[in-house]
Amino acid sequence: MLSASDRVRWLDEPERPPRGRPVVDAHVHLFPPRVFAAIWRWFDQHAWPVRYRYESERIVEYLEGQQVERVFGLHYSHVPGMARALNHYVSEIARRAPRVVPFGTVLPGEPEAAAVVAESLDELGHAGLKLHCHVQKMAPDDERLFPVYEAVARRGKVIVMHAGREPSSPAYGFDSRRLCGVEPVARVVERYPELKLVVPHLGADEWPAFFDLARASRNLYLDTAMAVGGYLEGDRPGRPQVAALAPRLLFGSDFPNLPYAWGRERDWLLDLGLAEHELEAILRGNALGLVGLGAPATPRAR
Repeated sequence: MLSASDRVRWLDEPERPPRGRPVVDAHVHLFPPRVFAAIWRWFDQHAWPVRYRYESERIVEYLEGQQVERVFGLHYSHVPGMARALNHYVSEIARRAPRVVPFGTVLPGEPEAAAVVAESLDELGHAGLKLHCHVQKMAPDDERLFPVYEAVARRGKVIVMHAGREPSSPAYGFDSRRLCGVEPVARVVERYPELKLVVPHLGADEWPAFFDLARASRNLYLDTAMAVGGYLEGDRPGRPQVAALAPRLLFGSDFPNLPYAWGRERDWLLDLGLAEHELEAILRGNALGLVGLGAPATPRAR
């Protein structure tokens, strides 16, 4: 990431206006106010300054003003017994704001994990589950995750899982770079080929290998959250790579936990020179297809 002074400078980036087309933001966090406050304290100490310190209702209102037609509402649990309350919270947000597509979560290995998963996917009707290997301190191929993968795959639903090595932090209390990355994800994809799996941040610093894995897999997708805005260290894919993998890419932002204007990565995609069908797939079609709100996402990538 950038230096401390540069990170603060990004907070002053002007707001970016809508660009005249609907999009789906497939990576938006929705937490209760007290949980958001704790997350933002952690970001202040260990990551970057958060520009949009909005509560959930304000998040949805802001994105509606940016012509976001659907929002994947994501959250994650880091202690036993927390997931069920978060799952009910996001369901209530979605009840009041129909543009929110609610996802649940579970802490793999907690005593009630199977019941939490079943309640989320069946009773609450969530589109899938959000998992965060860094926060939940587990490798993508940790055996505690196998029952979760099986339950989600059996129902044809989706897992969004931060499984790449970056962005990482020593504040997590363990070496997430050692446990995460493309190799353990490849083992998951091989074991559960029917599982619809979305890896955020394009897999971050291993994006070329993740692109290769997505092309070789039937149901692996990548989202763009914080990966194409120029904020994180390292390079980013160019037009040929993005165009070739367009059927497997989702636009996602990581809102509201951003240090820059929300529209930065949307505009990067719009200005990349992609064909209209490629843009449509990335900006909305793939996401809608994954959760059953549009034509099925095309499984083939070049």
